Amino acid sequence: MKLRTNSFQILTLLPVQAIDTAQQAYKRVLKLMGNRFEITVVSDNAGWADERIDDAVAEISRIEKLLTTFNENSQTAAINKMAGIEPVKVDKEVFDLIHRSIKISSLTQGAFDITYGSIDKSLWNFNVNMTSLPSKETAKKMVRLINYRNLILDEKACTVFLKEKCMRIGFGGIGKGYAADKAKFLLQQKGVQSGVVNAAGDLITWGTQPNGKPWTIGIANPYLRFQPFSYLEIEDMAIATSGNYEKYAIIDGKKYSHSIDPKTGLPVRGIKSVTILCPNAELADAIATPVMVMGVKAGLHLINQMKNIACIIIDDADRVYTTSNLKITK
Repeated sequence: MKLRTNSFQILTLLPVQAIDTAQQAYKRVLKLMGNRFEITVVSDNAGWADERIDDAVAEISRIEKLLTTFNENSQTAAINKMAGIEPVKVDKEVFDLIHRSIKISSLTQGAFDITYGSIDKSLWNFNVNMTSLPSKETAKKMVRLINYRNLILDEKACTVFLKEKCMRIGFGGIGKGYAADKAKFLLQQKGVQSGVVNAAGDLITWGTQPNGKPWTIGIANPYLRFQPFSYLEIEDMAIATSGNYEKYAIIDGKKYSHSIDPKTGLPVRGIKSVTILCPNAELADAIATPVMVMGVKAGLHLINQMKNIACIIIDDADRVYTTSNLKITK
């Protein structure tokens, strides 16, 4: 893996062309799970590649139906509806994802918590029209239901139970990465030897470009979003980024990102961007925002203790920090 950067992170796949080969990279861009997905398949047959992309879209749509909170018939909605009342039986797939989410919550000491859905969106609906932050007292009152320890799993019965009424879970911090992993796995089963699934920046690659070179991922300047600032080359690697430049509010001249500390209910400050690199998109997706919450020192310390994972942090002063297993060349 090569990394060349001296600034910020938004992940986009740079265009590729086949060189002395019949294979090409076929890409489709569409909206799934409320986000922009790009699915790329390398093949020498356009029709076959198009069918495989259809397969990936169907798989992502299936996962969305399981995890969405916008459909009262989803299993997630059923869990939330029965909060404080009784356990809900779910598919093993959903159970296992929640179980892994709890492990990440424990690992990050609650900086990642899928019970964040308990916060009223009016508290953190950051946009240009937001002119004031909620008081610390109001925020603290609204985060009282956020506690992954009150998410009770029964492995034998395959049930999920939220102990307190009005608790809610949501998969916004892990769902896209999980969907990308599942789409990649399905495509590999269908015979796709090289490809990319980009779930709104939560991106996983396998194989190589048609020319045999590693995939080249553009790193864009947040102030010039669609112009790659620098790049990195990866093979069989996932990347996810959490940043304060995609959705934010300017209040009294200060910039506040939509990334919320589950313990305080208030926006995180001090870090501009966190990029995680590891073998699967689910973990990369889930761990990026908690590092922003934890801060530079604690975040790097956490990632340095984990295997097969690397991290790049850019703070509000544009200083770049990396884990010990990653070297940056400028």
